[in-house]
Amino acid sequence: MPHTPYTPDRPPMPESPEQLRARIPGWGADLDPKDRPAVPQERHEPEGTGARRRGFPERQPEERPRERSIEHGTLTPVFGTSAPLRGLSGVVRRYAYRRFGEGRAAHWLLLIAADRVDVVESTVLDAVRGRPDNLIAETGVRGELTHHGWSSRVGAGRVDVRHEALDPLIVAGPWVLAGLGVVAGVRALVRRARGR
Repeated sequence: MPHTPYTPDRPPMPESPEQLRARIPGWGADLDPKDRPAVPQERHEPEGTGARRRGFPERQPEERPRERSIEHGTLTPVFGTSAPLRGLSGVVRRYAYRRFGEGRAAHWLLLIAADRVDVVESTVLDAVRGRPDNLIAETGVRGELTHHGWSSRVGAGRVDVRHEALDPLIVAGPWVLAGLGVVAGVRALVRRARGR
């Protein structure tokens, strides 16, 4: 079995110290224990920790293909299954893991984009199933009217009152823009259909 981070053994060095020293100026400057302040604490004793006894943990069965970083040769022994990939957001996440390493900004930006796509997919799916989002309750408008929203702000010296004028724009703005986009798209399709 190839070395993984889940075994007590140290990974083999891809190059010898002499090859590294010849290729990289200054490599191995801390090889002398006197040059390393962490040496008294730096020990590799798997026998003392029980790691040698445990060895490689038993693998969780992989019932569906899971995404994994390209930096790792194998999937971790245990992984989450609560949110399986689905739809367009799943395609974007798979692409991020398959194409870019975790050290690249593109990997994380694609995962963030996939989260946003997932929100849109879930909102549309809920609307199609007949359970659309309740914007009045979920944005706190009902609570403002029934739980002393105005009186808790006026004269209380709260700092968050300063941005209240922007809240309707931030909350409703994306919905208005999405609605305008849908209307524009439908109009374009109607014009195209009439032109044929």
